[in-house]
Amino acid sequence: MSRNRLFSPLAFLLALALGPGISPQVNADAAAAAPATAAPSGVYYEIFVRAWYDTNGDGIGDLNGVTAKLDYLKSLGISGIWLMPINTAPSYHGYDVTDYYGINPQYGNEADLQRLLDEAHKRGIAVTMDMVINHTSQVHPWFIAARDAADPHHDWYTWAGPQADLGALSTASDSRIWHPLGKAHYLGDFGGGMPDLNYDNPAVRAEMIKVGRYWIAKGVDGFRLDAAKHIYDDFKARQHDPEIVAKNVAWWTEFHDAIAAVNPHVTLVGEVMAESPAQLAPYLRPLGSIFDFPLAEQLIVSAKDERVGKLDALLKDTYDAYRSAVEAQGAAAAPFIDSTFLSNHDQERVMSRLGGNLEHMRMAAAMLLTLPGRPYIYYGEELGMEGRKPDPNLREPMRWQRQPATSANSRAQDAPAGYGQSRWKPSSVHQGEAVSVQAEQDDPSSLLNTYRTLIGWRAQVAALRDGDLQLLATGNPSLLAYWRRAGAQRVLVVHNLSGQPLSWKADGQVLPPHASVLLKSKPGVTLDGDRLSLPAYSTAVLQ
Repeated sequence: MSRNRLFSPLAFLLALALGPGISPQVNADAAAAAPATAAPSGVYYEIFVRAWYDTNGDGIGDLNGVTAKLDYLKSLGISGIWLMPINTAPSYHGYDVTDYYGINPQYGNEADLQRLLDEAHKRGIAVTMDMVINHTSQVHPWFIAARDAADPHHDWYTWAGPQADLGALSTASDSRIWHPLGKAHYLGDFGGGMPDLNYDNPAVRAEMIKVGRYWIAKGVDGFRLDAAKHIYDDFKARQHDPEIVAKNVAWWTEFHDAIAAVNPHVTLVGEVMAESPAQLAPYLRPLGSIFDFPLAEQLIVSAKDERVGKLDALLKDTYDAYRSAVEAQGAAAAPFIDSTFLSNHDQERVMSRLGGNLEHMRMAAAMLLTLPGRPYIYYGEELGMEGRKPDPNLREPMRWQRQPATSANSRAQDAPAGYGQSRWKPSSVHQGEAVSVQAEQDDPSSLLNTYRTLIGWRAQVAALRDGDLQLLATGNPSLLAYWRRAGAQRVLVVHNLSGQPLSWKADGQVLPPHASVLLKSKPGVTLDGDRLSLPAYSTAVLQ
């Protein structure tokens, strides 16, 4: 977790002097790394390497491209990155691994990864990898060997017995979970191309621990654990079965303890698709952090509807469930981290969900980045990139320049020859040149600079980064208010989700005697005694 340190007074005063929604002008490719004394924001950033930045002119993003753009991430205020799968795999997405110890040659090699790790760490940026160990590719050497029932690898996968219901559905995909191979059938939660590993086999568990320890020893800071609830939760008929959940928790406890023996500070975050906090909570015990899917959905709904709706109740239920799960571990239990987000590589992009409404997008970001936890930003979200299903359209090239890269225009104008935007697929949307780093980086009113400002708030104010949460009733369906507190520091966050200016008197809530507006997203935020006035679509932080 982030340390409770503040930016230097000079940096803090500079941010306030620049005014709401404005950040210091920064060259995205030449920004100097922040000094070691700068407070971390605790904000992470998801990168699809193929779509990020190309350094060898083949049109495909690569690991050296991630290194080349670390200063952009630093200028944004990012504390850590999550790399979508970089292991060897036959697909464009990489979630069907064929070599857990190898690097996808389209992305580079192990030396390139080491360079990325070294340069990221110099800038105070942690690097986490996607760990895809629920299943392998059907062309993984293990599965090829497993076709022979006499081979030891046969039991590394699950095969249908005589009494198996071959029409059974998968929890993950709602399609048939058994897939034919000659006269046999094997288990594949995510389709026939990705057969599930058999974690009842000790050899499988030992091998996957070995894989994790291998990359941690190389300097990787942690893992995003793909399909974390599907290790045993395979069949739709047994979804959320307590016995199945217990087996998943037991495995991840074994994995965590083995990885923590190499790096006690390892970052683990589990992908647990769930509809309620109660379904997420058990995974806090072994992992310490899980992606909060119910909260992500509600943040978008609240921003779009311009109403708090179920958000305050959901937040209360979430932290009640999480605290209960942690307390059940006893006095030695580690604190939990809620990994919050708005969307990821499997979901329609936020700006598309919000119908391109920039003000709604700003409000979703403001809520995300002032709530507790470790927020994750999906690449391009800070620019307002759009994208709807199918999945490849959610993972399109990052927009670095005003002019999108094409086969005829493959190189960036602001970088040495051989460097350029990814062009792994053409754009499925028509947003224009305004949605790009080049267009937005020096525009004080851009969404990019809104994100910079909000992430800067989180770095400046320890209570926003590390504090607990106390919700307040406002009596207005479009006003969301909560206290954040870390140690002696306590701040009140108030959001006006609506398109109308609103005034709020904190009835029954005692503000500090000399309360003042510490941070604001727009001009016009004022505090007169205990009455706060907020323009449309604005956020205030009071101290």
